[in-house]
Amino acid sequence: MSMKFEFTFAKSHRPAGGVAVLLKATVGLAAGADVADPEGVLAKAAKIKKFSGKAFSALDILAPHGSPADRILVLGLGNPDALTDHDWLKAGGAAAAKLRGAEKATIFIDVPDLEVSGKAAADFALGMEMNAYSFDGYKTKKADDEAKPAGKPVKVTIVTGAVIAAKKAFATAQAVGEGVFLARDLVNEPANVLGPLEFAAKAKELEKLGVEVEILTEKEMKKLGMGALLGVAQGSTRPPRLVVMQWKGGKSKERPVAFIGKGVVFDSGGISIKPAAGMEEMKGDMGGAAAVTGLMHVLAARHAKVNVVGIIGLVENMPDGSAQRPGDIVTSMSGQTIEVINTDAEGRLVLCDALWYCNDRFKPQAMIDLATLTGAIMVALATHHAGLFSNDDRLAGQLLAAGIATQERLWRMPLGKEYDKMIDSKFADMKNTGGRYGGAITAAQFLKRFVGDTPWAHLDVAGTAMGSPTDEVNQSWASGFGVRLLDELVRASYES
Repeated sequence: MSMKFEFTFAKSHRPAGGVAVLLKATVGLAAGADVADPEGVLAKAAKIKKFSGKAFSALDILAPHGSPADRILVLGLGNPDALTDHDWLKAGGAAAAKLRGAEKATIFIDVPDLEVSGKAAADFALGMEMNAYSFDGYKTKKADDEAKPAGKPVKVTIVTGAVIAAKKAFATAQAVGEGVFLARDLVNEPANVLGPLEFAAKAKELEKLGVEVEILTEKEMKKLGMGALLGVAQGSTRPPRLVVMQWKGGKSKERPVAFIGKGVVFDSGGISIKPAAGMEEMKGDMGGAAAVTGLMHVLAARHAKVNVVGIIGLVENMPDGSAQRPGDIVTSMSGQTIEVINTDAEGRLVLCDALWYCNDRFKPQAMIDLATLTGAIMVALATHHAGLFSNDDRLAGQLLAAGIATQERLWRMPLGKEYDKMIDSKFADMKNTGGRYGGAITAAQFLKRFVGDTPWAHLDVAGTAMGSPTDEVNQSWASGFGVRLLDELVRASYES
């Protein structure tokens, strides 16, 4: 379900059919009730249904005689004194969920006795879009076995006294939504359609927005000495790629902020092959790279005043006769050697070369990597928080604050010498897994050996990028987790 938005002033608009969406806090009247309900039927319906305006609850009735609408939906906002930006986003999503099958809707967003900003109106609209996202391009029929019709966008009119501010804020909100949808699309795509070359081509399309994009081939990576990344890719017939994206929106001499994403387009586990059950979900093992690509889209689309580098390592991990074996030793770009204990601990091998390359070439002021790295992080945090590991308290604090603001929540996990010892190897400088216990921590300790003194954070998004619980703003298997989080980080901490 796609949507087309229009913002208009309250004094000049009356709905002409369709759904009239009224908002109500737990105190006061519903917004727009005087227009949509001239007979005062809503008050009686609310009493019968015991509708009080509790957050995201809804009262849905056929419009009474004399109403300019066909149907009236009253959506609860909860306590007006506790409303956050994210609550407006969720409210929009809750409204969209009730509009299935509608052709047009009028949203009366100016709640009596509550100052509703243009940003709140824009967040509400973004929430509607995010809830309405679907990935159904491969379906040729509807659930009832009929041919799937071409979908027309729902025409949504938002009635507000802050039209100018809402339009301006929505331009930015749409850029964020586009980045989230790009990330969701990439994760949702089947692996037979989206390989390393196809993913790199998708990133290349960001040049239309002014992003500078370079694509390093297998030959170039071999020359750079990326033995860890290339070792993962050698079992696949599909060649690897390293994509370097640069958005130069800040001052010319300003050091960039860098984001690095794991892009394993399909992870069979290699020779250490995964169990068959659930292996189809490993098409999403590039959720970190998808988030970085989506973020780069957002920053370029909203013309962010910051210099940013996005790097994604794109490989496929397969178990053919050329695949690396447990016990193999590879040499990373840093010169450090790695004993491959388990070929299914491949994401860190991709990231370590990408991190070293980024740090060596760009000298960034901070590096943040995202990866669907370990099942262990899901054992610790389930699917409600992503794991945060960092060598810098200030950066960690900035990320935690961004997580609270966007509700893409993080939980900081420990690093330490005791964990570092767990990845020492008898035959090489390190091994790629420390064993069963503390698996998410030892994976982060591994990555820490490739970042030097640069402020760095690692986000393990294995439980949040795909298969996470759906809510008002996401009904998709692929959530796009990380795009809004990192955009908020850039906006709050790095933009000039």
